[in-house]
Amino acid sequence: MMKKILLIEDDRDLNAGLVCDLEMEHYKVFAAFSLGEGIRLLEKEQADLILLDGNLPDGDGFDFCRAVKEERDIPVIFLTARDMEQDEMCGFDCGADDYITKPFKMPILHRRIQAALRKSGVKETDGRYDDGFLRIDFERLTAERDKEALTLTPTEFKIVRLLTANADKVLTKRLLLEKIWDSSGNFVDEHTVAVNINRLRKKLESDGHTYIKTLYGMGYQWKGRE
Repeated sequence: MMKKILLIEDDRDLNAGLVCDLEMEHYKVFAAFSLGEGIRLLEKEQADLILLDGNLPDGDGFDFCRAVKEERDIPVIFLTARDMEQDEMCGFDCGADDYITKPFKMPILHRRIQAALRKSGVKETDGRYDDGFLRIDFERLTAERDKEALTLTPTEFKIVRLLTANADKVLTKRLLLEKIWDSSGNFVDEHTVAVNINRLRKKLESDGHTYIKTLYGMGYQWKGRE
């Protein structure tokens, strides 16, 4: 399903350029040039993400972000020329999911949008993981992929839970050993981690979709369904 983005940017050239680029990336974009327009669009359209300028002709983007976050669970990414550290801190304090300063490169924006949408589309509450394709209940130790039951070992459940709880963070083999095996008093080496990760990949990943990314020389990273 095509994701919908609400863009609030008063620079008309930048606004038009972003709309063109993002639509080429297969997003549906609703463009606004002020907070008032953005509010009206948000009332009519179900946006999946908001791209928001910090300075707008009719108000402050930070206040708008705070108000949106109080009412809706929707990712907000700032695109702003306000590049002072205190401005960036203010952006995150008001609930922003990301903060990008102008000028920026479009490939970076694409990746940030993908990351924010991926996180917002995943439910990880009450001991469960659910991205609509992969569903895991860590309390009941049940799992299914595309509505088909999966058989995971207790160790594999522990690995997935640790990875999903730290999505987009790099977990080293040593950390996995300490958290999963050493806590049980069992001595294993790093090869054991690699073997378990490979088995887990075969069970979770299919049709070219990747959940676990290997960063050679560093460790593993849960990227969600890509």
